Amino acid sequence: MAIGGSRKHEKGLLMSSNIAIEVIGISKSFKIYDRPQDRLKQSLLRWRQYYREFKALDDISFNVNKGQTIGIIGKNGSGKSTLLEVICGTLMPSTGKVEVKGRVAALLELGAGFNPEFTGKENIYLNAAVLGLTGEEIRDKYEQITAFAEIGDFIDQPVKTYSSGMYVRLAFAIQANVDPEILIVDEALSVGDAYFVHKCMLRFNQLREKGTTILFVSHDSTAVKTLCDHAMWLEGGRIMYSGDASVAVDRYLAAVKKQPIVMDFTSDKEQGGGQAEGQISRGGALGETIIPNIDRRLGDQRCEFIGLGMYDENMQRLLTVENDSLLILRLTVRNNSLEEGRRLVLGYCLRNHRGVDLASNNSTVEDTIIMAPAVGDHRTIRIYIQLPVLHPGSYSFSITMGYKLENDVMQDSDSITNAVVFEMTSRRTVHVLMSLDSSFEVEEDERTAYE
Repeated sequence: MAIGGSRKHEKGLLMSSNIAIEVIGISKSFKIYDRPQDRLKQSLLRWRQYYREFKALDDISFNVNKGQTIGIIGKNGSGKSTLLEVICGTLMPSTGKVEVKGRVAALLELGAGFNPEFTGKENIYLNAAVLGLTGEEIRDKYEQITAFAEIGDFIDQPVKTYSSGMYVRLAFAIQANVDPEILIVDEALSVGDAYFVHKCMLRFNQLREKGTTILFVSHDSTAVKTLCDHAMWLEGGRIMYSGDASVAVDRYLAAVKKQPIVMDFTSDKEQGGGQAEGQISRGGALGETIIPNIDRRLGDQRCEFIGLGMYDENMQRLLTVENDSLLILRLTVRNNSLEEGRRLVLGYCLRNHRGVDLASNNSTVEDTIIMAPAVGDHRTIRIYIQLPVLHPGSYSFSITMGYKLENDVMQDSDSITNAVVFEMTSRRTVHVLMSLDSSFEVEEDERTAYE
């Protein structure tokens, strides 16, 4: 079975230039011993069998083209993780072969590849060297990696002192920032806070745009549908379906649940959300004076955001938000060098924890005139947003501000990705991503519907 095209494999024939990964007839079996002493008996009495054979993979073949994002789904024990380990080379197959073309970065089980006695810094150099980077390349990437991981002074502490969330932060920061040609991820992002998941999804999408080939195992059906070009459904070590991601997810869920499909769209948290109450100022008459999160920032900053707050309709600050309610974003901007009276355009984007943009709007669309204050002064703007009925989980608002140049081209002045991350609760059951307000009516005479 092939993904993204197939070809006949002949001994000594090189991989097609468009193929990143070629898996050919892979099988993997493990010996299962019921009792510890059976291992000894087996080593001494080789003509007898004291074990049961478990076949984790059973004659699997497929190709992955360069630049594809492939999701691998299936129940626990279906062979997903084993397949990734074989592709990465951490497990040898019982039969078959794997050909990989390009630098592979893998994020498998928690802490894999780390020496627990080494510091975070030492593990960065160790892992990057294993991935083939030179000392100079590692030094060039070091600041980028540590900035992404955001573990502060713990970078100089042994990783055995790290929490599971810190492990994941550092591991993902290394693997995602060494410019891999192939990235392999096995449910590693299920550990960590909401803000870091948003940050990882942003980097994930950046790698996709750069043409990185990505394989990842996930139990999040929505993530597979939205992020993947194709997907494979594994069952009992065999490929049950390989092809369109939506079709793969629907078939898998229908087979497992034998009932109407309910999407898994929950967020996994370990250390609390990406925004703590202590990170947010009170605002007040002078406006907001801090941005809860600064993930990625773009623009010339001639006019910049200096604060963001979320409130309910009574102007009570919000850390969690109830869907189908009115939310107020309170933005404070400061003019650094833009001429006074220049018209500004402010906007926002609502994004879920998998990096999917759900909704957006801006002041131009709403025909609202916002003028730049005098240089050095600030101005506070309220954005009133009527939230839809969304699945409970983690969401974020990204904010943007621009102004028009003389040639009518929009200049980005300040844009902050995932400026605020929050948890959405629900008063209504939402089985998929979004529930639409609807009404149902039964016609009195059914015949009229067809006349």
